[in-house]
Amino acid sequence: MTSLNIRQARPDDVDQIMQFVIDLAIYEKEEDAVIATPEHFKKALFCDNPQAHCLIAEADGKAVGFAVYFFSFSTWLGQHGIYLEDLYVSPESRGLGAGKALLKKLAMIAIEKNLGRVEWSVLDWNEPSIKFYEAMGAEPKDGWTVYRLSDQALTDFAGS
Repeated sequence: MTSLNIRQARPDDVDQIMQFVIDLAIYEKEEDAVIATPEHFKKALFCDNPQAHCLIAEADGKAVGFAVYFFSFSTWLGQHGIYLEDLYVSPESRGLGAGKALLKKLAMIAIEKNLGRVEWSVLDWNEPSIKFYEAMGAEPKDGWTVYRLSDQALTDFAGS
């Protein structure tokens, strides 16, 4: 029987976090989009007042997955929530319950902090993940489309 442990990431996890990000980007067919470095994660996750957080899933003491999240705010609820930016479990460790354990830990954090919800986005072609999320009771938010300003469009708009 595999022993699963979910813990907060530590500064010595940055190389593993970086590898998980790369592995996730490869899975999502966006490997070339990753420009972050371990130093970015060190500064963002382990500064004096981090705005993003990371959980590490371990199976028998080995890191097998992660969840990166931050706190959001819903004006409709009048409450903070958790936005799950990334969830990843290595392919050879899928089926051990690490993904479910990571999401359950986020749900527990939300309950402990009296937050209104945990939410995330999933690529529409990622059927295995969609089935996984729906099996836990998560529901898609039909009618909503994610928009993004980035790169030159962000710069141009900010300067207009």
